[in-house]
Amino acid sequence: MTPPPDAPDTAGTPDPRQAGPPGSTTAHPGRAGRSLRRTWPYIRYVVGLGLVALAVWAVTGQRGELSGASTYLADVSWPWVILAVVLEFASIVAFALVQRELLLAGDVDAGRGSMTSVTLAATAIANSMPAGPVVSSVFAFRQYRRRGADDALAGWTLVAVFVAASVSLALVAATGLSIAGAEGANLDLVWVTLGVLLVALAMGAVFLQHRAIDWLINASVRTSRRLLHWPRGDVGARVDRLVAHLTAVRLTPRRAGRVLAWGLANWILDAGCLALAFVAVGVAVPWHGLLLAYGAGQLAVNLPITPGGLGVVEGSLTIALVAFGGAETSTVAAVLLYRIISFWGELPVGYAVWGALAVKTRRETAAAATGQRAEVPAEVVA
Repeated sequence: MTPPPDAPDTAGTPDPRQAGPPGSTTAHPGRAGRSLRRTWPYIRYVVGLGLVALAVWAVTGQRGELSGASTYLADVSWPWVILAVVLEFASIVAFALVQRELLLAGDVDAGRGSMTSVTLAATAIANSMPAGPVVSSVFAFRQYRRRGADDALAGWTLVAVFVAASVSLALVAATGLSIAGAEGANLDLVWVTLGVLLVALAMGAVFLQHRAIDWLINASVRTSRRLLHWPRGDVGARVDRLVAHLTAVRLTPRRAGRVLAWGLANWILDAGCLALAFVAVGVAVPWHGLLLAYGAGQLAVNLPITPGGLGVVEGSLTIALVAFGGAETSTVAAVLLYRIISFWGELPVGYAVWGALAVKTRRETAAAATGQRAEVPAEVVA
């Protein structure tokens, strides 16, 4: 029997006897979500303050490095220092262009200036926090999304950036090994460098082969479903869509060449900053072992020991360069000057850019919310 038109429809009304007590989550399933949304801004600020405190702790814990630099660098040549700063900034721009080229592979043009800002902020995050690379990856992922990339393209770009950086750094280190010759063999860096080069080239070859990526991802998903019975249902459908998006992005040979060229430029310009640091303190550049020592130092940056490789990079660079004939005191001075430019100097700039990006994001969000409210008809609001 059909109820009369004016009668309320109680077919979908829950039985009050089956509801939980007043205030229970059973009776109000959305209350927990609303509470979380209200408290999330405060939680975010508390977490942010905690991260800032960790960054300050990491920086103040290395005051000896700065005091040593002030002792060794009393007679530094400032024109060479300025040129070294220019090379370091050009290195950052080159790394930003690596990311831009990869986003362009997915038809997203983020802009050179925009990606340079993201690179500066992400570098400061990675170099000043425990687990900084993880935090900076999340930050970069969100920035890619804000610039038009979907989740699949943003995740693919993060992986591609890692592969491009690894391959280009391995090529730089291998070139340095060939220049160093027998002296490099005496430092037991031959097999380490060759091993890193082979692994990096293998990653690059697999990444460039669309069919290999497709097979690897799909094989992993099939194995997981067979052994773990996951992913299934809606999650499985989402994973299938993500796999389709990831394997849909392709690098043409020309674009892959540009990515590799900008990756090499990033490392070579940064190594040029190290070379100019020697010139700035008034000593000869140890060209014979510069690239090999630089490659070893950059590999030390990725060791999860201290934020940004503090202490590890300085020690590895100094030991390697002294082994190639550099005087200990002048080498320490040059390495410290290089780290002041490429590490300490980038922190305040990167954090300032990070703050500017946060303010811009907040304003864009507020403007979008205002625009959405303005589009709602007045009678609907009433």
